[in-house]
Amino acid sequence: MGRLGLSLAVATFLLSRTVVPAEGVDARYVERGTASWYGEPFHGLETASGDVFDMNQLTAAHRELPFGAEVTVIHLRTDASVSVVINDRGPCIDGRDIDLSKAAARALGMVEEGLAPVLIEADPQQLEHAVRTQTRVSSGC
Repeated sequence: MGRLGLSLAVATFLLSRTVVPAEGVDARYVERGTASWYGEPFHGLETASGDVFDMNQLTAAHRELPFGAEVTVIHLRTDASVSVVINDRGPCIDGRDIDLSKAAARALGMVEEGLAPVLIEADPQQLEHAVRTQTRVSSGC
């Protein structure tokens, strides 16, 4: 896929989400939603990206963001934040928008509560890079 095709793919993806204008020409990807987390039962199993899931790494599952994308997740009640890499698909439960590894959930202070209102942010250029370099493509659950 050429540069124009990648840019159109990223633009289409970004338009399907809430995009907040940033300074300059670029806009930041921003999604408000609910985070959950997963751990022990999936530890050591293969993720949708082909990586082995390690609950002690800062990773996450998202239904649409490209594998390898680095996103920042902000807990809206506490302002705690963590950067994670998307390496799986999910969450597969309605009303949830991102499924964090146990380590990421611990960083946000949400292990006990299980669910948390969050903001998911990513730089569009970083998303485009992830689209360009991902070795597997998968969507949904």
